[in-house]
Amino acid sequence: MNAASFIKPLRIQGLAFSVLAIASAIFAEVWGGSFSDQSGLILLATLILLLGVPHGALDTIFAYKLYDLRKLADWILFTLIYLLLAALVVAIWWWAPMVFLILFLLISAAHFSGDPEQGTPLLTRILYGGSILVLPALLHSGEMGRLFGFLVGTNPAASLMPWITLLAWIWLPCAVLSVILLAWSNGLGALEIGAVLVLSVVAPPLLAFTLFFCGMHSARHILRTIDYSGNFSRSLLAISAFLPMIGVLVISVGAWEFLKEKSLDERIVQIVFVGLAALTVPHMALVERVRLSGWIKGGAKLSGTENNPN
Repeated sequence: MNAASFIKPLRIQGLAFSVLAIASAIFAEVWGGSFSDQSGLILLATLILLLGVPHGALDTIFAYKLYDLRKLADWILFTLIYLLLAALVVAIWWWAPMVFLILFLLISAAHFSGDPEQGTPLLTRILYGGSILVLPALLHSGEMGRLFGFLVGTNPAASLMPWITLLAWIWLPCAVLSVILLAWSNGLGALEIGAVLVLSVVAPPLLAFTLFFCGMHSARHILRTIDYSGNFSRSLLAISAFLPMIGVLVISVGAWEFLKEKSLDERIVQIVFVGLAALTVPHMALVERVRLSGWIKGGAKLSGTENNPN
């Protein structure tokens, strides 16, 4: 698929996400629910697992193309390194939760900044990437602090939230200005980022993150991976993601049993977000190399990143 023909899927996905995000924000405001009760947590965690995590399961495609992995020994070594990096992240959370949380927020913002398409200024990308992580503090600081408390403890989370809230008040006007400036050259790109801002500010934090992670970040990454994969068939792509997903499920079940002394809410949040952080580090080690090289290693140039290292 050439760059010109790839524009349409990305634009359709971006428009669909924008409509969904704004509609969900309006619904959440009218309905007034927080999605933070146990049923809401279970529903959103399931969506993240089924619709969000699979984009990382496609890392096998990047490993195959970047490192030409063909022998079983090569794949075993790759898997061990991948798991070692993931285990290192979990260890940081276990021994230094606040360090883990701050690093997770910074790394996630940097990773999400790769979503916008070609020509998006670097500062706009940074503001976009951090919005879903910072802006919920404006109207939902209590709920955001509660979720952070599950990861780092109630008191450390309470000490962190005033700083995130202060940052959010600075972040929002800068992000809005960046959207206005971008609108002159890229209307759809501005709409996408604007939709993320609305979703981040208005919707409850967990709902906002789930919709963003599944509907924008994961969906866009899957589209780009399909194009990057070149001659890979859809069935081969599905098979490539299947085994990693089975591994994630097995590890999740093990973590659920290991954390059985925790409350249900705490277990769900810890497994989802510590798990995402653990997978993000090795995932970025692969994907960022491809993104910064223009997504051309696989023989395809994507409209969203072609010749754009940002």
